[in-house]
Amino acid sequence: MTRPAGATSAGVPLPAFTLWWREIVRFYRQTGRVVGVLASPVVFWLVIGSGFGTSFRSGNGGGQEHYLNYFFPGTLVMIVLFTSIFTMMSVIEDRKEGFLLSVLVAPVPRSAIVLGKVLGGTTLAAVQGMIFLIFAPFAQIHLAPVPVLLIAVVVFLVSFSLTALGFSIAWPMDSSQAFHGIVNLFLIPLWLLSGALFRITTASKWLQVIMRINPLTYGVDALRGIMYPGSDTNFPLPYDLATLLLFSLVMFGLALLMANRRTTRPAA
Repeated sequence: MTRPAGATSAGVPLPAFTLWWREIVRFYRQTGRVVGVLASPVVFWLVIGSGFGTSFRSGNGGGQEHYLNYFFPGTLVMIVLFTSIFTMMSVIEDRKEGFLLSVLVAPVPRSAIVLGKVLGGTTLAAVQGMIFLIFAPFAQIHLAPVPVLLIAVVVFLVSFSLTALGFSIAWPMDSSQAFHGIVNLFLIPLWLLSGALFRITTASKWLQVIMRINPLTYGVDALRGIMYPGSDTNFPLPYDLATLLLFSLVMFGLALLMANRRTTRPAA
């Protein structure tokens, strides 16, 4: 796909902002998606958390920790994961509707397209995740302004990295069914092996290796350490944040690489 000869680039900020705003408006006009993103993880948290109940033992001592409390950070990350990834299905939808082809022939750099789409998905995922904090008191979490700010930083980094990953997966695809297949095969296990459901220390040795490589592990670990000060965490908070920042940069770089190397084509 080529641009008209002599076209002058519109720069990055304005096109990126326009695409960002379009993602926000488009999402919140679809009420079913908003309800589904929030309601499904809440139901999941209540059912799984109540099912395990106090049968889940904490790491130290003979005391017990209710599973609703342990599972809360993992549920927040699940909300971010679902929103980030499935928001990027709009890349496939935009291609089918012809909108993406129109953007590609416009005097807009590919970096603006990537930045706008990724920031749009990041904003949606981060907002949905922060809204879930209204249930924090039910998980014995009482947050002050500083912890809330730290949680917002962690949620933003997780949202940004996952949205960029979703963009990289969706960009070369023409089929939403294929996109769902990748999500079910790769991204859901990524969440399952993040420490959201069980601790690294209680997993099998080979699973521990995978969980330590998994970037989402550091997001869940950071949230758990912030929400429950003094609880057992696997890594220091600065280490978690540095890992998430590196993951975000790598995923955004991958999204830029995919956008520049793969030229989209009309859907059949």
